[in-house]
Amino acid sequence: MGVIARYREHLPVGPATPEVDLNEGSTPLVPSRNIGRALGLRHLYFKYEGLNPTGSFKDRGMVVAVAKALESGSRVFMCASTGNTSASMAAYAARTGARAIVVVPSGEIALNKLSQALMYGAKVVALKGNFDAALDAVRDVTNHYPVALMNSINPHRIEGQKTAAFEIVDELGDAPDYLFLPVGNAGNITAYWKGFKEYQAAGRTTRLPRMVGAQAEGAAPIVNGSPVLNPRTVASAIRIGNPASWEGATSARDESGGTIAAVTDTEILSAQIRLANSEGLFAEPASAAPLALLFRLVRDGKVEKDAITVVVLTGSGLKDPDAALKNVEPPIELDGDARTLAKVLKL
Repeated sequence: MGVIARYREHLPVGPATPEVDLNEGSTPLVPSRNIGRALGLRHLYFKYEGLNPTGSFKDRGMVVAVAKALESGSRVFMCASTGNTSASMAAYAARTGARAIVVVPSGEIALNKLSQALMYGAKVVALKGNFDAALDAVRDVTNHYPVALMNSINPHRIEGQKTAAFEIVDELGDAPDYLFLPVGNAGNITAYWKGFKEYQAAGRTTRLPRMVGAQAEGAAPIVNGSPVLNPRTVASAIRIGNPASWEGATSARDESGGTIAAVTDTEILSAQIRLANSEGLFAEPASAAPLALLFRLVRDGKVEKDAITVVVLTGSGLKDPDAALKNVEPPIELDGDARTLAKVLKL
């Protein structure tokens, strides 16, 4: 059962909205076994969005955006993407028989993510420039032609993505004290905050979490207070210099009493490896950014030890494994029998 069927009463859908789903959502809230203990945190959880159909949280919002686009008569979808959005849009277009057009910044997208869009049958155009230039071009096209814009500036994307907040409350029985998540185009932090507030208004939660967003040091426009012309970070999913949902992100931060801060690429890759080695969860680099920020805030005494803390892992590590593989020990190659193998492994 997908998010539309599960949360229909909280979504902008009606009898005329087509039934669309890939059984997205219902991702696990995984209790920490080792990192929480090492940090002294009693209640640390990971919301593992990498188990959505295309491997990222984007599927939640895309299913609602696609359903509403079909309802309005559109059969051509278009987005700018650093990877995850394109994969999700292309999958749902294939599912519904629509046409998908993806514009990516040339040379700035992980091959694994690009392969998804291509395999789902999307037309992919690599445009010179960064993500922001690609989004400007897509906005221009969709303003002048009968093509549905499917980036997170489409409000239906935010509506679908807020269902992750519902799931966290449904499982915990209340909202957490802190929600940590990466901030790139800023739609997700906007959506989570919207979801928590709606559940509070409906009497489903007694409190609201502090929203803590992590940007990469080389792509931190919200932290710096101004757009970044040439964003740079190993975390391609948050390599965005001028977030479309900037205002929503700052509202979530300020209204919740939270913070948005930057972490270095070194911190991101270290957190990614520690998460995989300690918890058995392989998440893409962008997902490790909020964990890296959690490490810092705990070290600085800014997160209470008994707080209920959730870190959102937005995408699977299989989306972009190259960066991680540069920082782990390569396979051992040898000639020999079982005795030689045992000797090398010091068994």
